[in-house]
Formats: sequence, structure tokens, C-alpha cells
Amino acid sequence: MKFEMTPGEILAAARAPEPGDEGYDPFDAFDQAQGTDHSIDPYAIYSELLAKCPVHWGSMSEMLGTVSVSDLMAGERKIVNVLSYDGVEAALRDGATFSSAGYADSMGLVMGHTILEMDEPEHGQYRRLLQQAFTRREMERWEREIVNPVLNHYIDAFADRGRADLVHELMFVFPVHVIAIVLGLPESDLPAFYRRAVEITNMATHIERGFAASQWLYAYLEPVVEDRRAEPQEDLISLLAHAELDGQRLTNDEIIAFCRLLLPAGAETTYRAASNMMVGLLSNPEQFDAVRADRSLVTAAVEEALRWEAPLTGITRTAAADAVVDGIEIEVGTAVNPNLGSANHDPSRWENPERFDIFREPKAHLAFATGPHLCLGIHLARMEMRAVLECLLDRLPNLRLDPDAEVSPIAGLAFRAPATLSVVWDA
Repeated sequence: MKFEMTPGEILAAARAPEPGDEGYDPFDAFDQAQGTDHSIDPYAIYSELLAKCPVHWGSMSEMLGTVSVSDLMAGERKIVNVLSYDGVEAALRDGATFSSAGYADSMGLVMGHTILEMDEPEHGQYRRLLQQAFTRREMERWEREIVNPVLNHYIDAFADRGRADLVHELMFVFPVHVIAIVLGLPESDLPAFYRRAVEITNMATHIERGFAASQWLYAYLEPVVEDRRAEPQEDLISLLAHAELDGQRLTNDEIIAFCRLLLPAGAETTYRAASNMMVGLLSNPEQFDAVRADRSLVTAAVEEALRWEAPLTGITRTAAADAVVDGIEIEVGTAVNPNLGSANHDPSRWENPERFDIFREPKAHLAFATGPHLCLGIHLARMEMRAVLECLLDRLPNLRLDPDAEVSPIAGLAFRAPATLSVVWDA
């Protein structure tokens, strides 16, 4: 695979102000909306609240003492937050009682009608069509032909230097670059594509920019879909354009809506998950040494990272009927927030849950949710996290935290990641 742009050129072009937009950086705007400039540790608050009751009424803003984007999606509805592992798992498995349709009034406004807001039976039919593009065989091809070449392209840019910021020079850009190649888009369009991906993800706080990004992406992707229908290639849009189940095919609107959703779901969360994983490992050098010595521990490192610092801490459902969760009665129409981050730190399931420990007894976590809406890209995310860890171990000998740099904490409320991750190695 041949690359024309350096990683630095891609990111600089994506962040460059557009005419009339001087002073605006969509990446900074998104991080600010996620609370990265706050020193709040949400897990300490979740732990304190969970110890009192597994379910709490009120907004996330009230719980955390700062504005939370998740509250904007609830609108005027009453809000209840589910904090325990058992409660979150039960709510997510019961798609009939806890509907996903509420996303139509928030993310659906800019994404279009996607799998995110669908309930059964529509959800199952649509998911079976999409799954044809995410087979194990296809994931293996993506890793071999796309993910590893992209990772090595980015690492090539700094491998001889002996130091780097892994967030800005690798994690921040490589997942969206992978998505662009998977969709069959030219590299020259990647900066604009990436910029619009961030703007559409940040629609809750910058709704006009979110709508504009949504329209831009539709206008950009529609001719691509039409082209792939006529002349299919080895890319995801071609697979989606020709997928068929019981005579049903995906429309252009459905394919474009899924591509819009894939940007935050397949790129934003992966960059954060991979960054958090490396913070956990580099901050616990004895565990990183163990992985370095025994690559069979890579999977355990990936899973512990996802449990310890899920890149997205919460999602939203709507009570479609009166229900009871963890002994608490919930009225129909209530906005229900299953808190994935709190559930993954439930001390009734994990001892010392705040500690990063790859040697824990393997147990299922909820970083990818569960039930009918288990993340469709679960295998892609795990593959990319595993691939980036393997590449770093292969390419950067004796990789470690930069002793001369300040360690950036993992920050954010809904989306969490470190702002920087300065490292050194034996070049």
C-alpha cells in the first residue's frame, strides 16, 4: 500500500481553519464538550453513588457537577442512571422494554436512520445485512492489507527519533485513516473526511456544524455508493451495496447513514481505547514487560484496558413500558442511562476495580454493551487494539514513558482518553 501524505500533513490539514472559521478547531471543540478540561474523576463519583444505590434519579450533570452531553439527548424526559453491572446488563439485554428509538431525536438527526436507533424486528434484519461485511475472514484481510500497513506508515514517521507523542502522532489519526481506506476513499480526501467526522460526532453541542457535516458527507458519499453499485471494488461500500438477505438490499440512504455512524463508532472510540490501553500498560511497566515477554498476554491486555477505561462510558435507552431495575421502579417514557463505565468498575464483580491488572480472572465486561445492540464493530475494535500493541512492541524497543514529560491523565466524561502520551524508546 502506497501513501502520499505524511501523518503530520493529514492531521494539520484536518485541523486547518476553513474560510470564515478562523480560530475554530473541531477537535478542540469536541474535547471541550467531553469535559477533558475538567479534573473530575467520574469513577470516584460513580463508586460513591453505587455504594449508596445501584440506580440514581437525575441528570448526569447533577451527578458529576458539570454539564454532560448525555443530558442533552434526554430532552425534557425524566432521567434515571443505572450504575451496577447486573442492572446495566439486564437493561441492555431487554431491548423490548428499554428501547433504542430515542436516538432518532438526537444522533439520528445528523446520522440518518441507523442501526443505533432501531428496535426489533427492524434491528435484527438490518444487522444481519450489515454483518455480511464484517465476517472474520474480512477482518483478517483488513488487518493484513489495511491496518498493519497504516500503522507502520505512522510509526515510520517517528521510529528513528526515539521519542513521540503516541496520541497525536499515532492513535489520533490511524483509526479514521483505516476507515477511509476500508470505505475505498482516496487519501487526498482524508483530512476533510476526518474533519466532518469530528463535527458530526459533536452535534449535541454544535448542532449547526453537525447538520452541515452531515449534508457534506451525504453529498460526498452518494456518488461513491452509486459508483460501487455499478462497479464493485474490494471495499466496504461495495460489500454494503451488494449485500442481500431474503431479497432485501440496503438503500443509498441506509448505506450512507451507516457510513456516518461508522466514523464515531469505528474511529473515535478506537483511538481512545488504544490510547487508554497504552496508558495502562506504560504506567504499569512490570505488566508491560510481561506482555513484551509473552505475546499471548496481548488479548488480556486489550480486554483489561476496555474494562478499566471504556472509551465511551454511557449510552441511552428509553423505557417503552413500566419496568423494575435493581429493585427500582421506572415509569414508561423515562430516559434510562446504562452507565458502562460504572458497570465495569462494579466492586461486586471485580476486586479493586480501579486498578489496571491484565492478570485478572477473565470476566465479560460491558465496554461494547451487550444484548441485541452489542457493538457491530466489536471484532474490528479488538483487532485494531491488538494490532497497534503488537506493532509498537515490534517497532519500538524498550518502549516506556518519557521521564522528562508530564504524564497526561485520562480525562473526559462520556468519551475518555489522555490528551497526550509522551514516550521514549531505544532508537
